[in-house]
Amino acid sequence: MSASRFAEAYKQTPPWDIGRPQPVFARIATSGDVRGPVLDVGCGTGENGLAFAAAGFEVVGVDAVDAAVAAARAKAQARGLAAEFLVHDALALGELGRRFGTVVDSGLFHTFDDGERRLYVASLAAVTAPGAGVHVLCFSERELSAGGPRRVTQAELNEAFDRPPFRVVRIEPADMETNLGSPRRAWLATAERVGDSRD
Repeated sequence: MSASRFAEAYKQTPPWDIGRPQPVFARIATSGDVRGPVLDVGCGTGENGLAFAAAGFEVVGVDAVDAAVAAARAKAQARGLAAEFLVHDALALGELGRRFGTVVDSGLFHTFDDGERRLYVASLAAVTAPGAGVHVLCFSERELSAGGPRRVTQAELNEAFDRPPFRVVRIEPADMETNLGSPRRAWLATAERVGDSRD
């Protein structure tokens, strides 16, 4: 899905904007296993990143859509949270000039084609410190409803993330909440940045 189509989606309330964090990320934020700072890639209107900010972590959220970032900033201000939200390309995260201990991706990975997936993983490698955790929530091939984003298999997640400088820690079934009714079947993939010769 192109940036222009995402921008068009935000002229209304898109299906993924549920007005609260995805339950899996709310759980991770308070799990005690998070290393800061936290990067929320494809942050939308900020709910996942704000859950981590509320748990006491330094948070940066990035999204390609100006309207989504503006809404995230307004929420952070209204809630008195110090999260930073930026309009930025997820395929060029190295330009941020920072490194993060945790990355969360709620529904971004499954929008990329095969070539973009490789660029995205390289982009994540550029901003993660050794030992960093990357948590990816994406539609699963087990989701049989019509429409929506490209489905992703466990094999595809392993292909993307179980190679240097990452290793897959686990891939588990999860629910992705939408504002369309019942949750959608998803995978929650957790990968660790294990480092490479450049670190």
